[in-house]
Amino acid sequence: MKALVVYESMFGNTKLIAEAVAGGLTRHLDVETVEVGQKPVFGPGVDLVVVGGPTHAFGMTRASTRKSAAEQTEGDLVSRGIGIREWIEGLGAPAESVSAAAFDTRIDKPRLPGSAAAAAQRRLRKLGFRLPTEPESFFVDGTTGPLLADEYERAHLWGEELGSKVFARAPISVRFSPQRTN
Repeated sequence: MKALVVYESMFGNTKLIAEAVAGGLTRHLDVETVEVGQKPVFGPGVDLVVVGGPTHAFGMTRASTRKSAAEQTEGDLVSRGIGIREWIEGLGAPAESVSAAAFDTRIDKPRLPGSAAAAAQRRLRKLGFRLPTEPESFFVDGTTGPLLADEYERAHLWGEELGSKVFARAPISVRFSPQRTN
């Protein structure tokens, strides 16, 4: 079984969470982790798609919010092209029963409404993906981070649990050998 983890990251925090989620998934699945600007290919053989990005302006990023993020840092952004919003818009319905999940990173305080993960998961559901878990948020200190203590470990555990749910749903093929009797 195979998982595809697609992430968008401005300051590197979402990338770290994507790597932690992928690490947890590897207990149950083969995993490929791809930054969204690399235009990951979702195709046959993928059993789980996990999408993650930062929450900007109460939802998934847009060109204008990515531009604003670029103005807040002296360094380069991790993701400089399209975001998960555009990547999901380019997906078609899965040809078979494929699971999907979404996560986001967001500031810890103040707790604001809206979630990139919830918005992404709604769009994935509309496309026909099966959703074995609720969207998950991981928290950063301020706009640029770093991740709050224990969020990396929590993301790894979330990935493990998600992988377990998807693996448990996999069809079981059992081959019985006939018993010989004399």
